[in-house]
Amino acid sequence: VDGHPVHKARLVRAFVEEQAGRLKLFYLPPYSPQLNPDEQVWGHVKRSVSRRLVQSREEMKKLALGALRRIQKLPEWVKSFFCHPDCRYTAA
Repeated sequence: VDGHPVHKARLVRAFVEEQAGRLKLFYLPPYSPQLNPDEQVWGHVKRSVSRRLVQSREEMKKLALGALRRIQKLPEWVKSFFCHPDCRYTAA
C-alpha cells in the first residue's frame, strides 16, 4: 500500500488484524510507483490507449475500461504484474 491515509485507517488496521496473518500489508516508500503492481497495470492501459486516436473524453474512458476488462479476463497477465522485477516483494 502507498502512504494514503485510508491505508492507515483504524478500520483497515482492524480488518488486517482480523485476518490472523492471512493478509500482510507492505508499506511502500513515499513515491515509488515502480514498486506498486497497480502502476504496472496502469502503464499497460496507458500504452494501450495511447496507440489509438482518441476524439473525446468518453472514447478515452471506453478504451481504458476496455483495456482493464481485457486484463481482468487474463489471470496470467494479472499475475505477471506481480512478477515484475521491482514488485518481487509481493511474492513473499
